[in-house]
Amino acid sequence: MDLTTLRAVLAELRPLLVPSRFEKAQQPNPHTLQLGLRGLSGLRWLEISWLAAAPRLLAIPPPPRQGEGSTLARVLQHGLGGLALVAIEQEGFERVVDLHFAPRPGEPSGRRLVVELMGRHSNVFLLDDHGRVVSLARQVREQHSRLRPITSGSFYGRPPALQSDPPSLNESQERWRRRLQLVPVTLSQALQQAYQGISPALALQLAAGAQEPAPELLARRVDTLSQAHWDQLWEHWQRWLRDLEQERFGWDVDDAGTGPSHYRCWGTATNGPVNAPLTAYYRQRLGQGELQRRRASLELKLLAAREREDRQRQQQQDLLDQVESGDELSREADALLCLAAPSREQVATAQTLYKRARRLRRSVVSITPRLELHQRQLMQLDASLAFLAMHSLELSAGPGNGAQAGDLEEALSQLEALEQESEELLARRGPDGRQPRRRAPPRSAAAGGTPSPLELLTPGGLQVQVGRNHRQNEWISLRQARRGDLWFHAQECPGSHVMLKASSAAAAEADLQLAADLAAHFSRARHNGRVAVLKVPSDQLQRIAGALAGTVSHRGGEVVWASPQRAAHWLAAVESVSKVPAEPGP
Repeated sequence: MDLTTLRAVLAELRPLLVPSRFEKAQQPNPHTLQLGLRGLSGLRWLEISWLAAAPRLLAIPPPPRQGEGSTLARVLQHGLGGLALVAIEQEGFERVVDLHFAPRPGEPSGRRLVVELMGRHSNVFLLDDHGRVVSLARQVREQHSRLRPITSGSFYGRPPALQSDPPSLNESQERWRRRLQLVPVTLSQALQQAYQGISPALALQLAAGAQEPAPELLARRVDTLSQAHWDQLWEHWQRWLRDLEQERFGWDVDDAGTGPSHYRCWGTATNGPVNAPLTAYYRQRLGQGELQRRRASLELKLLAAREREDRQRQQQQDLLDQVESGDELSREADALLCLAAPSREQVATAQTLYKRARRLRRSVVSITPRLELHQRQLMQLDASLAFLAMHSLELSAGPGNGAQAGDLEEALSQLEALEQESEELLARRGPDGRQPRRRAPPRSAAAGGTPSPLELLTPGGLQVQVGRNHRQNEWISLRQARRGDLWFHAQECPGSHVMLKASSAAAAEADLQLAADLAAHFSRARHNGRVAVLKVPSDQLQRIAGALAGTVSHRGGEVVWASPQRAAHWLAAVESVSKVPAEPGP
């Protein structure tokens, strides 16, 4: 949130929140604070974040109740209880906002909430009427900053003044240009070093509209710019300053990602609200980052579990391989006893060899089930990793490219289902390899949620269901399947179950081929040119007792060849799951 965006948000918030009575404080995560303020138009929520990657201050829709018991939330609840927000101040070109609280409007400020939105130095301070820090978001000790250490109980001091000068409408074009050309650096460096409040995004917006792209223009040295470049920059500079002074703000977003920056709040065609679209923008961007973080964490957890499971499986396999040496031990014992006059020591040795051979043969009974269990666990882990890879693929390359809020919520829901299934899978076996005595039901089942597999229509109008996790696989294959439906799955490869609802109407050859192609595409073999896919009638499927959800066995069936790339091209042409697509090409 640069200065221009902050000014736009504050200009919109002041009429809505000043005055308003403080009612609630909560801290949903370690770097975010949410304040409930009741004004004439009802209860509104303000979100303040000191996250280094995305510090921000903006109004948000009513959030869920969470984080009320955090230390900072409790201190704010006690320190601001019964007070009213009477002023929101932001001076100059500093990204520092003062929220003044008093017993009632018109009275002197008794408490101040100071919000500093300065990247990794962002922080929030609650000050008493003497300017002493009552509480703060994060302690700044001398080892963190020798220039400005601030802790609870110390007096608050403003951040060090910026070295550059503040922009001004009274400055002439000649002096403005002379300041930027003082040092032969790039235009981007000159703008940010000579003046306050110039962020990289704002510099791109100021340089937009020239004959060359804005990034290329900013990368040029100031002594190589033409008079036309300077005239255009000056025009944009003046308009930006006038919009700041008159608080004329609006929202303009570059959905295609081809503009100089993601969004802009000044110089728009129409003036309008900024806070609501900015809140949605942050929600989407932070949501995508959270998805990537959680996907990476889950992948590391599954890979570690797979490595551990494979190591334990190899240990059991080594023990099983030793059983073959039992026959050799028996032959050695036979040879000793077949001597003409075996000694007492030789007879004892032979008996020891016989015992070792019998022990090895008996171990087969216990080793074989363990080996099978490890193999099933490995198959489940491979399937979970395949589902996770498909989740990433759908978000980045699926319809909508993950850009819409609904797509993001659906992706988060699918990821949560994968996380829950992974917890259940990993809980089935402890570090010692033993089965737990009692396994709690998964949260999704306890909540009574209905699986939501991917549903599409074939060229012939038949419905195709694609499972995107273990529970969805079981739901479409065993619970929703009807006699006449056809089940598709990549042969000997982790991936999705695909169910063609042929019970409603006869399936044409194109429908069968598309279902097979989808099963190949939604599998770990999606990068192969051709994939062998099993086609099995649904009434020949059965669940494997004791196995995780989505584990089935089948009788009969046939193998068909499928093309994952053909399915990918067909999916790219589908605009929505309810639209009947064209027949897939050869």
